[in-house]
Amino acid sequence: MKRTVFSLFSRKGQATTEMVLLFPVLIVFVLFIIKIFGILVLNQKLQIAGTYAARRYQLQSHETQFFAQGWDKRFLQKDLQRKIEDYIGFSNPGMKQFLSLNTFKMDINTNGGWARIELVVNTKPINIRFLCKYDKQRVCERDQYCMRGYNFLCERGTQIKVIKYAGKNERPLPYARPENR
Repeated sequence: MKRTVFSLFSRKGQATTEMVLLFPVLIVFVLFIIKIFGILVLNQKLQIAGTYAARRYQLQSHETQFFAQGWDKRFLQKDLQRKIEDYIGFSNPGMKQFLSLNTFKMDINTNGGWARIELVVNTKPINIRFLCKYDKQRVCERDQYCMRGYNFLCERGTQIKVIKYAGKNERPLPYARPENR
């Protein structure tokens, strides 16, 4: 009995070999899953920021041309853009690197009764070196989805776009009490 227990512990090398071979593969999968999770987090943050921008623009924008060209363009849009960039993570270097953030653009178009708020974030490619060193045409011979994945991983990154609509700000008239009542 004693001999069989010690003979189990005397077999050296098997676990080390498995670790040496499988650990890099595990690390690649973990890094890839973390980056995909980062894109999902970025998408959720952009949805929340779009809702915030639409609601705030609806409540604080003006209908008159004088204020719409002045205060809305000069202050409100710039303040919205600054706060959204800060919320998404452009001001935090760690968050910017984790989410692979590249550029941010906010566009507000008002026509008729609706304001269209469009938020666009471009990310950098993840660029995992040993996945990106192979030729794209050879890796993705027959599959268009493979080409999109290769472009995302190695060449362009991705673009996430959120469009929100806000109605006109129809503030109710303040209550005016009748005179002498």
